[in-house]
Amino acid sequence: MTISLNGQWLLACIQRPAIQDLHINLPGDVHSALYAAEEIPDPYWATNEKKVQWVGECDWIVSRHFELTAEQLTCNAMDLVLNQLDTVAEIRINGHTVADFTNMFMRHKVDVLSCLQVGTNRIEIVLHRADLEAKSRADKLPFPLPWAEGNNQIPFMNTLRKPQFHSGWDWSICLSVLGVYGDIVLQPIEHVRISHLATKQKWNQQECELAVTLHYEVVSEKGLANASVTFDGQTFCLTLDREATKASVIFRIDNPRHWWPAGYGKQRLYKLALEADGVAITKQIGLRKLELVTEDDDHGQSMVVMVNDVPISARGANWIPLDAMPVRMSEQRYRSLLTDAAAANMNMLRVWGGGMYEKDIFYNICDELGLLVWQDLMFANALYPSTPDFIAEVEQEVEYQVRRLKDHPSLALWCGDNEVLGAINRDPESRQHREKHLLNYDRLNRTLAEVVEREDPSRRFWASSPCNGELDIIDTWHHDPLRGDMHCWDVWDSGKEFDAYLQVTPRFCSEFGFQSWPSLPTVKSFLPEQDWNISSPSFENHQKSSHGNSVITEMFTRYFRFPNGFVNMLYLSQVQQALAVKTAAEYWRTQKPINRGMLFWQLNDCWPVSSWSSLEYSGRWKQLHYHARRFFAPQIATFTRDQQGLKLHLVNDGRKNTELKGEVVWQSWEGEILYREPIAQYLEADSTKIVWEWLNEDLEGHEQDGFFHVHLHSGQQLIENTWFPARPKYCELACPDLRFEVAEHNNEIVVMLSSSKPAFFVHLEFEGEGRFEDSSFTLVPEHQRQIKYIGSASYDDVVQGLRVYHLKQSY
Repeated sequence: MTISLNGQWLLACIQRPAIQDLHINLPGDVHSALYAAEEIPDPYWATNEKKVQWVGECDWIVSRHFELTAEQLTCNAMDLVLNQLDTVAEIRINGHTVADFTNMFMRHKVDVLSCLQVGTNRIEIVLHRADLEAKSRADKLPFPLPWAEGNNQIPFMNTLRKPQFHSGWDWSICLSVLGVYGDIVLQPIEHVRISHLATKQKWNQQECELAVTLHYEVVSEKGLANASVTFDGQTFCLTLDREATKASVIFRIDNPRHWWPAGYGKQRLYKLALEADGVAITKQIGLRKLELVTEDDDHGQSMVVMVNDVPISARGANWIPLDAMPVRMSEQRYRSLLTDAAAANMNMLRVWGGGMYEKDIFYNICDELGLLVWQDLMFANALYPSTPDFIAEVEQEVEYQVRRLKDHPSLALWCGDNEVLGAINRDPESRQHREKHLLNYDRLNRTLAEVVEREDPSRRFWASSPCNGELDIIDTWHHDPLRGDMHCWDVWDSGKEFDAYLQVTPRFCSEFGFQSWPSLPTVKSFLPEQDWNISSPSFENHQKSSHGNSVITEMFTRYFRFPNGFVNMLYLSQVQQALAVKTAAEYWRTQKPINRGMLFWQLNDCWPVSSWSSLEYSGRWKQLHYHARRFFAPQIATFTRDQQGLKLHLVNDGRKNTELKGEVVWQSWEGEILYREPIAQYLEADSTKIVWEWLNEDLEGHEQDGFFHVHLHSGQQLIENTWFPARPKYCELACPDLRFEVAEHNNEIVVMLSSSKPAFFVHLEFEGEGRFEDSSFTLVPEHQRQIKYIGSASYDDVVQGLRVYHLKQSY
């Protein structure tokens, strides 16, 4: 039986003898333990980040005692197993050094039986400084390699297999954390050491064969090990051959219940259970066909994920690690964020390469919710070594991670890195010796490809993001939009107008986005009121993009009238962010099937910060997330304008035909109906359709007279959208006389809103936890709204903590 070493340990600092025998709970991290012991201030508050840098510049020892009986030591081997050990660590048991580790992305195993004794045992983990190890490795390289300068505040972290964002990023605090973030166990072994359990699906029309293979290593010359495997009500019993390293069984499933991505069908999961030599393994298996199709067509080359022979329009965002302080990565927070992604009609998340291979709970929940996973390998925005030692270390890492994750039905593809080739052109040394660095990159990337293709031939290895395809890896900024995946940063980084999104149709856009500032309730969590100013040092410390505040503020002047005060600056920044991403997403959806994927940057934050996220660190929905719920919905209505005029598109991503009924209205700012036309359209599955047009000759000269609004129903689903012919700053918006009241009906709390004139970007902000069913919408007099509050707050709390914004009041 497994012996857990999780729980309370003792923490000591080698360089600071005064810090001794502090309590630390493992799994956990050193910073969190020091904060709990009041040895450091809250790293997320104001400018405290600067006050805690010393923690990562020290070596630490975590230790504990544990008891073993004689019976527990009668096994043939005793493996110490550590998950997510961060990062440079020496393991000692009863005074003996049993292992040294330097890779956080591995599950580390070492047989420690010879060092154990009956009775009391002592284990110590010495956590060494990551920065010194990185510098030492950099000094030994045959030539310098550019690191993620401008993002990382600690140099040379590209030499060490540790999450790159730990050293800072343009949305991340710099906390060089240390600790153990996964389980710590002793695993007694009688006969065989289990390596991993793997499955493989083979489809033949309506029948699926599931091959289940147990990989193991024999550790005893005596006795036999037995295994039982259960799936779909069938059980096989096996005797494990001492001369072999694996054993397989095949299950045949007639008329299997398919697993589908969200929005395309149900997420049916089967339980797979194994018991072998005292070890129990369970997995949830989704039966589905999946492939990434890249085929030449009339527009270049497609890039589409096919599931069960159906093309999927991927809609979602990029995922960064849940928290900069790992102890806060709770299962509840994983479930909350992923549930919110699904609630916004997302069906894919990209695990970005500068973070970490996520915990098992992340992939399990993605399986349950139908969120496809684009999985980067952990390389980002720097050049990496290709020395024999580094290659060997990475080969072990990727082998372990592919074996760990490949049975998840949600996993869609493996990607080699994020924007690594962009580092070549960023650094003068690598620009000057480009060929040498390209060869260095190729050597590492080919190793990644070989491991993935060997361990998981069922999935595509995509060399890099962005990438034009096989043997067509590209620099970050030089894209061919006709093939591969694209990172579209012309609006944020190059300062172009939002309309720049309309000038390109990527086959798959895996990054695009625009920043906003956090909401007022989140600002209150990290900033004293006297610092409520976008130029205060405390607020600027929570803006890690060097030009971020300037871009947000300058873009205000292009589209809006300048907001009156700090609170409305926060609000308008989120309006602006939503409008930017909405412009791209809605247009690209009308371009189906040329475009088959869009993942905006980014879903979440790892601390309270100004960023590109749609969900704040607290989990609060930004206005962007409410808009994403609408522009990622399976059916949408959206306006575009070209040289002929204004057009209304209907888009249906679903597998079923649907009917939409309602109207399109041209309305003045005072609320007068200038024009209306009924809409009744039958929309086929997986289709787009132009259903209404307004000629430019009829619009020119009247752009500032009013706005267009579409209001449709598909069954119980409401589909709405608003289009301004002129930029909001040129429009004479009327005071809407917006009224709201909180009411309680049938144990539900609702906010009833009405207005005598149109109100735009009407946003409900509650000081406490929870969210609203909808927000940041257009409110017109003839369609008043009743919005449900979703959360655990009381009626009185919502009344006291609710604030309602709209665009007119922002200036």
